[in-house]
Amino acid sequence: MTVSLPRTALLGGSLAVVAALALSACGAAPDKASATADGKSAATATSAADLGGMDALVAAAKKEGRLHAIALPRDWANYGALIDGFEKKYGIKIEVENPDGSSQDEINAVTSRKGQDRAPDVLDLGSSFALSAAAQGLLAPYKVVAFDDIPAGQKDPQARWYNDYGGYVSIGCDAKRVKECPTTFKDLLKPEYKGQVALNGNPTKAGAAFGGVYAAALAAGGSFDDIQPGIDFFGKLKKNGNFTPVESTSATVEQGETPISIDWDYLNAGYADEFKSKGVDWKVAIPADGRYAQYYSQAINKDASHPAAARLWQEYLYSAEGQNLWLKGYARPALMPAMEKAGTLDQAAAAKLPEVDGTPTFPSEAQQSKAKDVLGQGWGKAVSG
Repeated sequence: MTVSLPRTALLGGSLAVVAALALSACGAAPDKASATADGKSAATATSAADLGGMDALVAAAKKEGRLHAIALPRDWANYGALIDGFEKKYGIKIEVENPDGSSQDEINAVTSRKGQDRAPDVLDLGSSFALSAAAQGLLAPYKVVAFDDIPAGQKDPQARWYNDYGGYVSIGCDAKRVKECPTTFKDLLKPEYKGQVALNGNPTKAGAAFGGVYAAALAAGGSFDDIQPGIDFFGKLKKNGNFTPVESTSATVEQGETPISIDWDYLNAGYADEFKSKGVDWKVAIPADGRYAQYYSQAINKDASHPAAARLWQEYLYSAEGQNLWLKGYARPALMPAMEKAGTLDQAAAAKLPEVDGTPTFPSEAQQSKAKDVLGQGWGKAVSG
């Protein structure tokens, strides 16, 4: 999800842890009458129990036969393995539209396609965007079986969204193209990085880029209450020629177009693995001067065309199997503390996570909302020209 890989802000709790789509109207109105044998409707189910249990939910989802998703790139936090695992387990086809779309693109698709079968069934949103979608009344309340194990600060009390996987803002660097890789935000201002520093998307639309600006703000004397220093920082990078308008993706990293990329640690760590065989020496550093962590949140479209499959997808993501697949993609799953306690955590995968000292803290809902407003008003001016 781009940022235009971004998809890409995080809510409280502990962390054990391209433009708008072409949204032309077409397709018949969805039939949301997915039901179990006794007539219970998946479209209004707030838990698997409402449908008679997991077996009944699985049966209803298989009857629907498919799931329409958006902005889920296969190389993002191991989504490829998650998609394949769900399809193999349940025989339900997942259709992914615009895999490199942003969080805002997802919301745009929901609002513009209401009543159409092309509307997304499920959403994976930067948490600030999840808050926005909930405020707009776009999301269906649904408690997965593991809902109680999700930390209180990482879920909506009404179960309209909940965090699923997260990571830290990091600096990725192509060591074969950059003589000395930067490890802090302060380093990025050095003249030798001219035209090399990229973000994974537009921070007004994508969570990854939003996190990058927030991290820069913390490094430049700002706070969760004050993102402006982060905007000013990128204004300086633009003015001195270091900031490139090219949005980083796996393709731009592989091709050397974005030799320095500010992105989530799980994406940068994944690139290091993925491109080693292709001769790319991708280094990853979590900047000590701007340590910022975020989660992405899962949600169900209130008007999903495949409501049972949408709910089953959530159950899969929050199962031990799904959570460990996030972990294998270097992301920190929301259920990591509970799984470690239960003995279901993949310890080998956990040991490969980038090391970070200290305990992360997260901006509140009000702080995120304020930051988005400030970004919307000042980002374009800061990096234009």
